[in-house]
Amino acid sequence: MPSDRSEDEQGPTPVRSEHGTLLEHIPVAVFGMDEHDRICYWGPGAKDLFGHDSASALSRPAGMLFPEPPHGEPPASTRLGERGRTLGYWRVRHPARHRDGTVFPCGFRAFPVTGTGPGSVVMVLASRGDELDRVKTNLAFLDALFETCPIGLVMLDEDLRYVHLNHALAEMDGLPIQEHLGRRMDEVMLTSDGGEYLRMLREVAAGGPPVVGALVGLRTAGRPDRDQVRSVSLFPLSQAGDTRPGVGGLLVDVTDREQAIVEATATRQRLALLDRATAGIGTTLDVEVTAREVVEAAVPDFADACVVEVVQWMDEPEVFHPNLPLVTHRIASGTVLPPPATDLVSGLETVTYPPGSSIHRMLDTGRPVSVAVNADFVTSTVMHQDRAQLLIDSGLERILLAPLVARGTVQGVIMFGRSAARPPFTEQDLTLAGELASRAALCLDNARLYSRVQHIALTLQRALLPTALAASPYVEVAHRYVPGSHITEVGGDWYDVINLPDDRVALVVGDVMGHGVPAAAAMGRLRITAKALARSNQEPDTLLGELDACAQEAGIELATCLYILYDPATGHARISNAGHPPPLVRHPDGTVRTISDVLGIPLGVGGLPFGTTDIDLPDGAVLALYTDGLIEARGQDIEDGMTAARNELRRAPADLEEAADTILSRLRPDPPDDDTVLVLARVHRRHAPDGSTTPGTTP
Repeated sequence: MPSDRSEDEQGPTPVRSEHGTLLEHIPVAVFGMDEHDRICYWGPGAKDLFGHDSASALSRPAGMLFPEPPHGEPPASTRLGERGRTLGYWRVRHPARHRDGTVFPCGFRAFPVTGTGPGSVVMVLASRGDELDRVKTNLAFLDALFETCPIGLVMLDEDLRYVHLNHALAEMDGLPIQEHLGRRMDEVMLTSDGGEYLRMLREVAAGGPPVVGALVGLRTAGRPDRDQVRSVSLFPLSQAGDTRPGVGGLLVDVTDREQAIVEATATRQRLALLDRATAGIGTTLDVEVTAREVVEAAVPDFADACVVEVVQWMDEPEVFHPNLPLVTHRIASGTVLPPPATDLVSGLETVTYPPGSSIHRMLDTGRPVSVAVNADFVTSTVMHQDRAQLLIDSGLERILLAPLVARGTVQGVIMFGRSAARPPFTEQDLTLAGELASRAALCLDNARLYSRVQHIALTLQRALLPTALAASPYVEVAHRYVPGSHITEVGGDWYDVINLPDDRVALVVGDVMGHGVPAAAAMGRLRITAKALARSNQEPDTLLGELDACAQEAGIELATCLYILYDPATGHARISNAGHPPPLVRHPDGTVRTISDVLGIPLGVGGLPFGTTDIDLPDGAVLALYTDGLIEARGQDIEDGMTAARNELRRAPADLEEAADTILSRLRPDPPDDDTVLVLARVHRRHAPDGSTTPGTTP
């Protein structure tokens, strides 16, 4: 190195440190000292640091760059040159002097160099001490940050490969730092968001806007069995010189915080679901409707699929035995999954579970369980191979089984299914399923018991009502009995047509207040009594008096009855009424008359006699007997109902069967409020041997 080259001979361009190094950010002065400690090289930054240009510095003693030494001590430059030659490299902090006389702290680095010229040269690098302290502090801070910061820190290159990361991030990922370096970030952070996180990284790497606090759900290559939620902030790294761009990131594990938020949200959702289910399940006393309400409450808010199955008990008492096959009847199902899940949940009505099945184990404990849809579950629970394949292909990954138990009786089972798109069932989900099942079981048991009572009452009613009325050549009859709403299916309405001596015919219609078994039993008692009294040739008013006494003895508080005795020989009819809607008569000319001369009091009240009215009926006249279900409806005046009935009878078809259907279809409300009986009877006169009819008075 020539010892006499100056800054001015080098040209005005200053010497720069290598791009990307710390020296790029610290002003550095470079000068050289010969073997006599004289300045033999004056670098580009020396003038800025010391204030001397090359002309005033070259060949001068280097001691001019330092304050005067204490008396008797050598100049600082002498010690700097001596240590640099003997140690090969020496660094020291020492006060320096500017050309204007000011003294400032400075750091020096001295080392010998050799060249083609004679003697040795010591090169010296100098920087202000406060600048060195600033960089040192920054480096210490960054080192401490990367070593001790609990937040994950990362630097990625433009290919999103790890360049630098701290121990906190390595601990989150469950992998040492060295196993990160060189790998792509998405090879370590495994997400199931369809590539959304990777697209976000690429946008930032391409110079896009920073991302702050994005929540990312993931698992890592080092902890593949642990779900994590991280708050991720990303920013592009500015390109310095020819260095490669990339991404800087801060990652915070917020799994516990988010889990608490998620769990709190899930708890609110479960409570809301339970509240809706409580209000929506058991709105009727119908088993299948109740089961459908359970499915509607669960899908899709709680599960992707749901089925409700009730036990088909062969014998009483209803006791579950874990060593016997269990036969159930699937009465409701639903799913939001595509086929074949729809075929799986709705393709069966009767299901048989072998002993040892998951259903048996669940019912044996009486507690809800969550099971994985795997080979063990399919083999132990599904008896048919085609059904097993449907289950495997359905997309369901877990099934929650909840027992339907009420009043100590196993009613059946509810199954809730979830696909892989949903989280697995938690303990809280099992508790919720148990609450739903308990509610549903009680409602189903109420509906089952009600259905059983209804079945008994309906059987009794069908046994007591006439299946075929008595036939007479003088009275054509069309009759209809239509139950009310499903809830009030069994009522106390009844009717009869009774053949009597001398071709006379009795027409009877009645109504016992109430529904169910008591009403059906009371109706049967009154009908049988009325039939017996009619055959004993009782007059209508006397017959009703006997029925009234029977009602009082039987504790029947309120019943109505209309009794008509028709004699075809004369066309004469005697009518007695115990509080029943009056009969209608349609004459052959189409006019309709209401027979309301006697109404009387209902049966069971007692204390008052029953009256009788007599009318003559022309040949072909049609009598209409009915119960109040035909003319009464909510929000309608009974007189309006009577008017409508007369109008419908007036324009009804001549055929009695067709007329009965037409009148019912037009008058009965939808949905019906009460049971309805309609009896249409066309009367004829009995002809004398000469072909004439017995004279009678035509009204």
